Amino acid sequence: MAEKPKHNYDESKIKTLSSLEHIRLRTGMYIGRIGNGNHYDDGCYILLKEVVDNAIDEYIMGHGKEVEITIDGTHVCVRDYGRGIPLGKVVDCVSKINTGAKYNDDVFQFSVGLNGVGTKAVNALSKNFIVRSHRDGEYAEAQFKTGKLKKEDSGKTKEPNGTYIEFEPDPEIFKETEFKPEHVEKRLRHYSYLNTGLKLILNMVGSARCADRTSQRDVPTEDSPKIFQSRHGLMDLVMEDLSGDGSEPLYSPLHYASKTLEFCFTHSNSRYGETFYSFVNGQYTSDGGTHLSAFREGLLKAVNEYCGGKFEGDDVREAMVGAVAIRLKDPMFESQTKNKLGNTEIRTELVNNVREELLHFFQRNKQIAETIVAKVKDTQELRKELQNVKKLARERAKAITLRIPQLKDCKNHFDKKKEKGKGTMVFICEGQSAAGSITSCRDVNNQAVFVLKGKPLNVWDLKRDVMYKNDEMYNLMQALNVEDNTEGLRYEKVILATDADVDGMHIRNLMITYFFRFFEQLVHDGHVYVLETPLFRVRNKEKTIYCYSEAERDKAVTELGGKPLTPSLSPSDGERVAQPGEGQLKRKIEITRFKGLGEISPKEFAQFIGKEMRLSKVEYAPRAESTPILTFYMGKNTPERKDYIMDRLVVPVEE
Repeated sequence: MAEKPKHNYDESKIKTLSSLEHIRLRTGMYIGRIGNGNHYDDGCYILLKEVVDNAIDEYIMGHGKEVEITIDGTHVCVRDYGRGIPLGKVVDCVSKINTGAKYNDDVFQFSVGLNGVGTKAVNALSKNFIVRSHRDGEYAEAQFKTGKLKKEDSGKTKEPNGTYIEFEPDPEIFKETEFKPEHVEKRLRHYSYLNTGLKLILNMVGSARCADRTSQRDVPTEDSPKIFQSRHGLMDLVMEDLSGDGSEPLYSPLHYASKTLEFCFTHSNSRYGETFYSFVNGQYTSDGGTHLSAFREGLLKAVNEYCGGKFEGDDVREAMVGAVAIRLKDPMFESQTKNKLGNTEIRTELVNNVREELLHFFQRNKQIAETIVAKVKDTQELRKELQNVKKLARERAKAITLRIPQLKDCKNHFDKKKEKGKGTMVFICEGQSAAGSITSCRDVNNQAVFVLKGKPLNVWDLKRDVMYKNDEMYNLMQALNVEDNTEGLRYEKVILATDADVDGMHIRNLMITYFFRFFEQLVHDGHVYVLETPLFRVRNKEKTIYCYSEAERDKAVTELGGKPLTPSLSPSDGERVAQPGEGQLKRKIEITRFKGLGEISPKEFAQFIGKEMRLSKVEYAPRAESTPILTFYMGKNTPERKDYIMDRLVVPVEE
């Protein structure tokens, strides 16, 4: 047996990275996921956020009422009209880690970026970076390339005070990044709701020029800029969320605002669950934190104290849409991306503050207060009815069997708290044929299989009790162990493994609807995936190539010495096409179009659920974005949807 090579562990192996090197080497520690721009939290938007945050901080402190943002491809310019960076510290403030005025309460009391990292990370991760500060008739400018200073300049200027930042994400790190208008606009809308009166001016591709009037960079102008400005703060956000799916508020939103706390909420008769947005110093905290949990507790205490009831939190918040924002001197976030607030010392004071303000409101607005209490009582009654349905469903399930008949379980299971079972997964398949292929070649330690009996129920317009009345929905919920919450999830990945045909796509959509409707947290936490399986098999006697698209198929045919297929020669589902090969061997090439997973032999299938498995994550979208889409495609608007399909139907023309 050969000995393992020995590696000397001595002083030469110890390395000290500069802050610039560390940011570029460990990018995820500073901006989270890199991504490609398709997700709201991808790296390119975090870079934009870090720059705009500084402009927002100026507005919070009473300086500058406008921020101009121009995005041309991946080239970004941001101009604010605040005080401007002190001219002698322009280079330090964008390049030296832990340098800035955010540590000084006299300058920035309620800043988002307290750790002096944000703009430095943008600089380090940019192909080109320019900063220019205007102060009292003078300016100072610095130009960087991948975080390294290349040029400095200074002089007189007629420009108004403020700071101009220009950057472009480094393509070596952000390989395929694109700024999506919908994600940029959503972020700017949030900024406007949280900073009443602030005007944010956005120019996307085809817009005027970079935001600094001294810039020589001109862009062809076609689209007029979009302006984001809010008059009513969080109330505008709540009303926008409701209008997203045509919901109507049960009563006029209750809105409270002070220097350090703002909240707004109402109930809707057409919503399921609760929708809350939370913010700290203008930063959207997608995972909530102390401020959101304290608000919920204060809300519950106020309602119970007003009516002398003993309602549960879920009863009060069911069908509620709301938002809460706080301003805090020393916020502590879980990471640089600031998705969750961790300051526990503010909880008691915040709970009492929310409770007192709501009780004052209820006393002054008794009609709204009684409407809220009536809504909560209705929810409580429905919950009791649901508990009875749950009890019957459990008794029925126990009477049939102690095991879940549709589940072929694995030996290991996921345990989030104990950090066990990473890599475990359950494949949700349609029919026994597909399940048979996966079951016979799966890893019995980490891969489970759940078999659907045909098409599942469309649950988009149904209430939660359907899961207890429908055996398949109930069994799946029990198999995943997510009845009450997702803390007990038994598999790290929930994988939809359906055929790549029309029926398979429909089943996939029905299952995604099921998860978004009743187990949204599963999607939010990134546990739901779609299994990508090959559409074609191209082979000759020497080689077999599996292809996931027509383009891959044509490339494989050429590689094996054949000619690209014409549409008339392309195989239909389940068919094979043979064509003579080219070259010396003149081998025949066989092309098979797989109709379903059951057609792929277990021996072949093993590689598609092994180390080379291709998975696509089902991306989470907040209810304001996902609800209109799911309502249109999965709701009861059949005539409207039919017209939409017929208007876009493509009919092939026979030659």
